[in-house]
Amino acid sequence: MLIRSGFILPAVIVALLAMIAAVACGSTETVEVTRLVEVEKEVTRVERRQVPVTQIREVEVTRVVTKVVEREVRVTHVVEVEVEPPAGPKETVIFGDLNWASALLQNRIAQYILEFGYGYPTDVKFGGTLPLFEGLKKGDTHVAMEIWLPNLDEAWEKARADGAVLSVGKSLGQDWQSAFVIPAYLQEQYPELDSVEDLKEQQYKDLFKTRETGDKARLVSCVIGWACEGINTAQVEAYGLAEHVEVVAASDAVALSADLYGAYEKGKPWLGYQWGTNAPSLSLDLVRLEEPPYSDQCWFTTKACAYEDSTVLIAVNPDLPAKAPDVVEMLRRWDFNVNVYKTAVRWQLQNGNPNNEATALWWLNANQEIWSQWVTDEAETAILSALADGKEPEGWPGD
Repeated sequence: MLIRSGFILPAVIVALLAMIAAVACGSTETVEVTRLVEVEKEVTRVERRQVPVTQIREVEVTRVVTKVVEREVRVTHVVEVEVEPPAGPKETVIFGDLNWASALLQNRIAQYILEFGYGYPTDVKFGGTLPLFEGLKKGDTHVAMEIWLPNLDEAWEKARADGAVLSVGKSLGQDWQSAFVIPAYLQEQYPELDSVEDLKEQQYKDLFKTRETGDKARLVSCVIGWACEGINTAQVEAYGLAEHVEVVAASDAVALSADLYGAYEKGKPWLGYQWGTNAPSLSLDLVRLEEPPYSDQCWFTTKACAYEDSTVLIAVNPDLPAKAPDVVEMLRRWDFNVNVYKTAVRWQLQNGNPNNEATALWWLNANQEIWSQWVTDEAETAILSALADGKEPEGWPGD
């Protein structure tokens, strides 16, 4: 029989597809799983593959923000969990009480929501970035409201690859940080002081030197124990400033801010580390000295360049989704961005700097339209009732 050549290839393809379908149907049910991959610079691709499943209990959506370099890849995974909370008494959810203001305030707000909206006991463990990150991996804590990248890039990627941490969303959004910040009034007096390279000149070193630093400029750096402590030191070395700048690490975030406030009130020179959501950066007029722009090649080698704008994640211990899926769902909806945080800081400055607990109560009472988007209707009703009764969470730390 004569077969036209134009029909041969389609017929073969149909036959092969029929064979594959027969084999698949004979083994197990298949479902198409789509993994959405969002690549930086708005390059998006969709990968599809067939995987056998017998029962679907969870839906996992992975959004990946990937920065490709020779040896490093930074990825952010966001997991959505759709399962029922386990029966029985609810276990205590422990927050890592990171030692800076925005993280502490977010913890207090989240604790209030969990205790009165969802009925979970809460507690906190206070500490620095690296110790608390290790505690999160081990399960000593369950929630970290602020994981700062790129500061923790290396540790974060290893922990994520090992399955020791999960990210469930973003906190604060994007933020800047720099080790080389001066008051704006100082640059008005010395307009040519606008770059890190200028710190090598004697006239500018003289502005910042003290009795303790000798002939070197004093640079108030990152808090001891924070990841940026090592980064700032590496930048000073990479810029060739080690002979010109004496790095003085702050004992804690309060001391760092107080040092800047004290100099600013007196109109004195000040050089040091700040970030965009820290209270002085929100309330004072500051200038960042120019640095070479961020690049992956620079950052993962010499660090002779500016910080990349930070991505701030909410991370949880991998055991939390099974123990408290409703908590994970609430954190996935969390949206305490920089502009929201600014309103809280300004309220504090206008009201005598009340503590984080008082600020959390004010914020919850004044911003129902924001936090109600994160919680269930039942939780919203319970939280409003607790606020009306003036209740405070048992898990809040004492003075």
